[in-house]
Amino acid sequence: MADMKPRVLFVCTHNAARSQMAEALLRHYVGERFEVLSAGVASTEVHSLTRQVLTDIGLDPSELFAKSLDDFFARVRIAYAIIVCNQAEDGYPRLFPFALQTLHWPFGDPTQAEGSTIERVRTFRTVRDQIDCRIRGWLDTMEGV
Repeated sequence: MADMKPRVLFVCTHNAARSQMAEALLRHYVGERFEVLSAGVASTEVHSLTRQVLTDIGLDPSELFAKSLDDFFARVRIAYAIIVCNQAEDGYPRLFPFALQTLHWPFGDPTQAEGSTIERVRTFRTVRDQIDCRIRGWLDTMEGV
């Protein structure tokens, strides 16, 4: 199918925070241009603070759910696999030819934040904003591609 959207897969260890944030943000910006997915090597569940910080900026996280990389690996063609954590980078199987291009965008893990709820939310927001900035920059480089 010539009109099929290129797939972008955000990958992280647990698919609980960073990859979910990236999925929601990219889908918000250009969901009509890409099919946007996320997955984890050892997926768990979407962290409640991930949902909260997405809701804080007007995004609806209700359809987000943790998915395993095995759900996609060697089953669908991925144009861009974007690894958003350091742990995943080390523990991943080789993604080519499953993914045509692999990018590494490591971000700190907000699920490891300690302190009060307010401090933990602040950490999640900081990581969300870093991911948002990186996605916007990447999209700027993609103009006309």
